[in-house]
Parts: sequence; structure tokens; C-alpha cells
Amino acid sequence: MASRFVSPDRPRAVPARLRAGDTIRFVSPASSPDRQAVETRARIFESWGLRVTYGDHVFDRVAYLAGSDADRLADVDAAFRDPKVRAMIATRGGKGSYRIADRLDFTAAAGDPKPVVGFSDITALHLCLWDRARLPGVHGALTVDKDGAVSTQSAAALRQALMTSEDVVVTARDNEETVVLTTSGTACGPLVGGNLTMLATSVGWGLPDLRGCILLIEAADVFLGAIDRMLTMLIKSGRFAGVNGIAVGQFTGIPDSGRWSVADLLREHLVPLDVPILGGLPLGHGADPLCVPLGAEAVLDAGAGTLTVQSLYRA
Repeated sequence: MASRFVSPDRPRAVPARLRAGDTIRFVSPASSPDRQAVETRARIFESWGLRVTYGDHVFDRVAYLAGSDADRLADVDAAFRDPKVRAMIATRGGKGSYRIADRLDFTAAAGDPKPVVGFSDITALHLCLWDRARLPGVHGALTVDKDGAVSTQSAAALRQALMTSEDVVVTARDNEETVVLTTSGTACGPLVGGNLTMLATSVGWGLPDLRGCILLIEAADVFLGAIDRMLTMLIKSGRFAGVNGIAVGQFTGIPDSGRWSVADLLREHLVPLDVPILGGLPLGHGADPLCVPLGAEAVLDAGAGTLTVQSLYRA
């Protein structure tokens, strides 16, 4: 399998694989989390043999933010600068990562690589860290299932991504609305992207060069017209030019327009890019989402319905 991967133009940072006894840190770069939910997730990490610590401002609250910009930024930078911390776990998304993403200590992030785990609003951090430090991360979280318990699927996927050197294989699901977007062909390149709203928000200051990449997109709780505007801006500005393939995750909570489905709209924008498209990937805000490395080399095989992503821990 390794021979199918290609190297990016610039070498990426390679963190050390997490092992039992290592320290991780919860940080809140965006909105304030529910304390009980964080503590539930902490117990799962501890069951893996990891030591859990917390940023000083994890549970702060200022309106919809987890404290001031300065305090949220200080927590993230402190984790990057602490050699004992080997990974950062975002407590939640929400709003606010985009306010601090371009001000991180990128020298510290590149000098002592450690992955950031999160998705949704945390995509803003992933994009800037990839652009300025070539630091890979993990798109995903310990999500809850329909019964309110932490999903065993997301937990297994995150543990694999953080604590093994195995390639991550994500298979498209037939019950995902975006599965009908799948075309044909294969594509290789580092997997970059995440939440579509954050991709659009980052244009002009945080969006990296996507040429040669596999682009991941997902979205939740936005109107069809907003998706149309964001894709129009990204494509007309040339920011999607040169992508090698497109991995389409979950588009959930999108109100029905009565005429177009979200798949219809995505097809209209993405097919003209003339690259392999793989839809139906369980990545995002939908049911039982999985976790996947970002910034690692990937193979998108539309025919097989698989996205294979190399471990974070391989150069």
C-alpha cells in the first residue's frame, strides 16, 4: 500500500505516536463545552492509559466563546510549548477558532509536533497549522451515539488514529446522502480540509494551497443558499484549482429547498472540477462519524468507495 502514496511538495511534521502514559490536554479554542461531557470523554482517554490535563480556561465562558481570545490562544500555545503534552483535544467546536487560528505559535507547533483533534469550527486551526507549520491533525472527536453515549465507532477510530501506525480506511456508506456524488478514478495527495464554512471563512488569511491535495468537505446546519455562496466563492477565487480529488463527508441539517437537494447543488459545483469524487463518507456531524488524519497522505478510490489515509506517524 505504501507505494501508492505520494509526497507533498513540503515535508510535513511528524509527531510521535501516543503511548500509554503520555499526556494529552483538553483545550477550548472555540465555544465553551459542557463540563460533564468533557469529563466523560476524559475517562475514555484515561482508559487507554493516557494522562489527561486541562488548559487553564477550558470551561471559561464569554457569550458563545470559551473565554477571551487571549485566554483561548494562551491555552493552545501553552500546550504546544509544553514538552509533556503529546496531543491536544478540542473540547468542542461551535464558534471562535477562526478568531485565533492565524496567531498560534507556529514555531512551537513545528518544533515539537503534536496533533490537534477536532472538527467543525476547529477546521480553522487545522488549516492554519497545515499551511504554516505543516502539522497534521485529526478530523473528528469522541462523538455521542443516538442513546447519548460516546460512540464506540468514533472512539475506536480515534484510538487508531492517535495510538497506532496503521493506515486509516474510511468506507463510503450507502445511506449517506452524498454517496450519489461518487464518480470514478483514483487520486493521491495529503488529505486537507474539513468543514466547508471554515474553508470559506479562511479564504485570504488561513486557507492553504490545495494544489495536489485530496480535499475533504462536510457541513452542518446551513442553508442550501449558503453552501451555494461558499462554493461559488471558493471556486471562482481559484482556491480549489489543482486539487487531485474530493472526499465528500456528511452534509446534515440542510433545509430542503423543494427543488434542489444538497447532492444536486454539490454535483453542479464539483463535477466541473474534473477530478475523482468520493461521496458518502461518514465524516462530519452526522450519525456515527469516524475520525481521520489530516495532512497525511491519502488515496481516494472512487471505484472501491474507500479513502485510505496514512498514519500521522509516518514521514
